[in-house]
Amino acid sequence: MADDLVITDNVIVVNFQQDSSAYEGLTRLKELNSQGQLELRAAAVVARGEDGKVAVKDEIGDNDFTGTATGGVVGLLIGIIGGPLGVLIGGATGLLVGSLFDIEDADETESVLSQISKAVRVGHTALLAQVGEQSREVVDSAMTQLGGSVFRRPTLDVEAEIAEADEAQRVAKKEARKRLHEQHHAEHQEKVHEKVDALKAKLHHSQPVGSTGS
Repeated sequence: MADDLVITDNVIVVNFQQDSSAYEGLTRLKELNSQGQLELRAAAVVARGEDGKVAVKDEIGDNDFTGTATGGVVGLLIGIIGGPLGVLIGGATGLLVGSLFDIEDADETESVLSQISKAVRVGHTALLAQVGEQSREVVDSAMTQLGGSVFRRPTLDVEAEIAEADEAQRVAKKEARKRLHEQHHAEHQEKVHEKVDALKAKLHHSQPVGSTGS
């Protein structure tokens, strides 16, 4: 692409009418990259199982590319949307929406991560990629020809929520450890009291009748 063109960095998720088309979509993105019609940062064909986990079925690995899917934003996304947090933010009720993420756009009813998580449907394959685009029509047209539907969000927005998600998980883990520690401390104190009471009772019974203990 020419240096004077404005390139927008986006994360895209593409769903296809036939799952096998996701692999063709990956090939097409590589071709568009080689033709200079877009800049392919990373891409992967992923599949979400019935258990909600996301597996990488194919990814770019050519040294000519910036990196592989597992080494950048795409890799982080796969880890998040396929993990426990992804199940929550991708759920029908959107339990974490609004509590973890600050949605500035009043028209948005869900977080970006929630939308991406839902776009990777259970029991299907999807194409997940980070691309530099001069025009959306290039990818949209190529994917439409393969029976694909493109969901797109700015990479900066995705990265911002990835950072928020990481912080949220860190805080949640810290809170969980704190509660476990408090519970352990309470249980320990209870056992100490029980032991002391048992020792007092044992001492009381060991003293002779009428003894003053002196």
